[in-house]
Formats: sequence, structure tokens, C-alpha cells
Amino acid sequence: MQNELLSCAVRAALLAGKDILNIYNDPAADFAIERKADNSPLTIADKRAHARIMSELEATSIPVLSEEGKHTDYAVRKTWKTLWIVDPLDGTKEFIKRNGEFTVNIALVNNGTPVMGVIYVPVSRTLYFAEDNTGAYKLTDVDYRSAGLSIDDLTERADRLPLDQADTKGFVVVASRSHLSPETSDYIRRLEQTYGDVHIISCGSSLKICSVAEGAADIYPRFAPTMEWDTAAGHAIARAAGKNIYQTDEKTPLRYNKEDLLNPWFIVK
Repeated sequence: MQNELLSCAVRAALLAGKDILNIYNDPAADFAIERKADNSPLTIADKRAHARIMSELEATSIPVLSEEGKHTDYAVRKTWKTLWIVDPLDGTKEFIKRNGEFTVNIALVNNGTPVMGVIYVPVSRTLYFAEDNTGAYKLTDVDYRSAGLSIDDLTERADRLPLDQADTKGFVVVASRSHLSPETSDYIRRLEQTYGDVHIISCGSSLKICSVAEGAADIYPRFAPTMEWDTAAGHAIARAAGKNIYQTDEKTPLRYNKEDLLNPWFIVK
């Protein structure tokens, strides 16, 4: 059953990636940027990816909490033991900048814990997928034409996370290009006092969590606002790779399907 759910999530992510790229790569495409209530950008690509994912996940009969969907009242949502948490296009600002660092995020959450995750990077054709019992994997050179492959087929072609990394950079911190807050800078300074040689890398969207999951970075501190759909899929991948996302006490994992969908500040390690 879990393989069937993971296969459905992978298919949804790959097909949503195709829809996003159709707009991204069309020189005549109008991104039609709107503003949501929190003033964050929304494009036609977000909407099409949302529609595609909803149509694919519908077959699972599991409720969906999507950034771009109608948010069910907590009185109903709190009764959901299991749900999908989806960000159809994580990194809309990166999409608008055309830097390629945006992702499709799909997570399965059980009793507040992300137990399955899929992150697809359409431009680089990179797929991360994970499930608690089978581990976390990274597959490159994959697109919608692989949407029908079984999880066994994908796993056979993929590299298990974390990857073997040559330790040539010292202690590596991944930080956001857009959200390097004073608190983050202070935290990095404390890491420098502990580890001496601290190397900072930057990337967009949920790729920051993937960097830690695959071993390219040691830690990702986030002292700025995020929502549950920004982190759920990456959290599942990190957990399956032997990492976790903690609140700033570095002991308490993030929880999901809360009444307030805003995440607390966190550390990925």
C-alpha cells in the first residue's frame, strides 16, 4: 500500500513538473503574477500544478492540504489522522526570477509526522523521494516520461541518501538567499566559534532541506517564517535519510496539521 501511495505522489510531482515547465520554457507565456493575502506571488503555473496534483491524489481518497487549495477548517482537519500536504510550486519567487531553483513538494503526514515525501526539481530533472520504511533516494535525469515506473524501478536507478561526500569544505551551512535574518547570521557566528571553518552555500526553496538530507550540507538554520507545506516533503526525506527538522531547541521535531499552519523557527540537521 505504501509503495502505491509513493508511486502516486511521484507521478503527481513529475506531471506537475511538466505543466510548470510548459509555462516556464514558453517565451510567449504570461506568468500572470497575482498577489495572495500575505502579498506572496502566485502564478498560473502554481494553479496548473495544483490542479494536476489534486487530480492525481484524488484516487488515494486521502484528504489534501495544499498551499493553493481551499483550506479546510481546523474543526474538520484535526480529525484527519492521515493527509497529504502539498506545495505545487515551492519557490514561486525563484520561478519568476527564472533561476530554476523551484520544486514540487508532496508529503504524506500521519499523526503529525511526515512519513513519505517527494520533491521534484523540474529544471534540473532531479527527483527526491522517501518513505519511512524504505529510505530516501535521489534520482537524476528524470521527467514525466518516468511517471509510470514502479517505485522498485525508480529505486534501482536512484542513489540512496545520504550520499558519500568528500569532506573538503569543513562544516557546511546552507542558508537562504532571500531570508538571511539577523538571527541566522548570529547562529552562523556561533557555529564558527564551534567549528572554525564554516562554509556557507545557498539555494532556493526546499532544496535547502535536500542539501542536508543528501549530505551536501551539515545544517540548515531557518529563523524566518515558513508554512507547513514548505517543509513537510523535505522533512520526510530528511527523516528517511537519518536527519530531522527540529525546533530551535534542536530536540523537538516539527509537527504538522496544526491549527496554525505557520512553522516555528527550525534547524535541519
